[in-house]
Amino acid sequence: MKTLSALLLLAVAAAHAADLVEHVKANADGRPAFSFDAGSWTDTEAVRHLPVGVFDSGIGGLTVLEALLNLDSFHNDTLEPGADGLPDFAQERFIYFGDQANMPYGNYSAVNRTDYLRELILKDAVFLLGRRAWPAKGQEPTYDKPPVKAIVIACNTATAYGLEDIRKAVETWKIPVIVVGVVEAGARSVLESRNTGGIGILATVGTCASRVYPRTISSTLGRAGQRVPVIAQQGSATLAGAIEGDAAFPDSVSAYAMKEVRALAEAYRAEKPETPLQTIVLGCTHYPLAKEEIDTAFATLRQDSAFRDIIAERRSFVNPAEATARELFRELARSKLRLKPGESCVMERERFYLSVPRVEEVGIQLSGDGSLDKDYKYSRSPGHFDFEDTKNVPLTVDLIPKNSANLIKDKLPAVWKALGH
Repeated sequence: MKTLSALLLLAVAAAHAADLVEHVKANADGRPAFSFDAGSWTDTEAVRHLPVGVFDSGIGGLTVLEALLNLDSFHNDTLEPGADGLPDFAQERFIYFGDQANMPYGNYSAVNRTDYLRELILKDAVFLLGRRAWPAKGQEPTYDKPPVKAIVIACNTATAYGLEDIRKAVETWKIPVIVVGVVEAGARSVLESRNTGGIGILATVGTCASRVYPRTISSTLGRAGQRVPVIAQQGSATLAGAIEGDAAFPDSVSAYAMKEVRALAEAYRAEKPETPLQTIVLGCTHYPLAKEEIDTAFATLRQDSAFRDIIAERRSFVNPAEATARELFRELARSKLRLKPGESCVMERERFYLSVPRVEEVGIQLSGDGSLDKDYKYSRSPGHFDFEDTKNVPLTVDLIPKNSANLIKDKLPAVWKALGH
């Protein structure tokens, strides 16, 4: 049962989300910050030719985009399940947005800034819905970005805290836009794995605090008539940032992975399970980029006699990305918004955007490396729609840490190619 203070916080956060919804309605021409042109979806046939938007708190959501670009789970002509040798989204184009200036999202709840987090998530959706973006260089925004016909929330924390806000907002705005999140897809992947061992969830602090994965997995397994095994989770405030190369997390990814894996194993052992930990849910989109380091940490920890019976010798990892891609395909087909073979999107190729500090804005505080100061970042309050301390610019490789660029190049080849390499 939620405490009274928790319920009050939820009510306050919902009120701030409603304020942004009203701000959008009051600025239907889409010119001011955090607004969009309400007339972009009046032509039903034209909507089909719009791109699909994908957003995350940083570059981790590129693992979801990689799955979207590579998916071949349906026949493109009949829409029946089964590969046909052609990418299922061959005709579609995607706009990706990574809110890197404000990441990691998972830490906002830890400092009681869930209200601001929910506003950030809704702002991400508004950006994808709008035409407004900033050029790589220049002091004024441009209005040549296409709106989208669907939004994929590629961030687990954003799904946990913002999925319902976005769906309610889309309904209030009366626009025919599909909204898909990764958590339900991840739960279905757990069901489809048919494993009998325990389940471990590695995610951010915020995702774990919401308990969205244990709740969704339990209900998904229960509805399918399957026994719900022991579920343990571990929320990390460091691993996503380390994977992105954030200077605030100077140790190696392997070191952070070992710390979180040990904590997860200890949490699972505390439940006195009858079966070893077998299924690991990578509940943050950044984590598939470090799957090798995470699995190595499990293998190393299992050599310790204290954990040998706690960790299964053979483990399976659940990456919700592919299941999310399949759900998007089904939703586009059901809504008759999917482009058919031979049709084309209004964009010729994918577009990528990233948030960066708006250094020319008076009042923002930066750290030594040019990013938003940590204390400043987590002390902000919602409701200031006339103030932009970040701006969304075209994503280029030089805007992300070198090791993150190397991860994309090595592990996400379809994305790397779409980036123009």
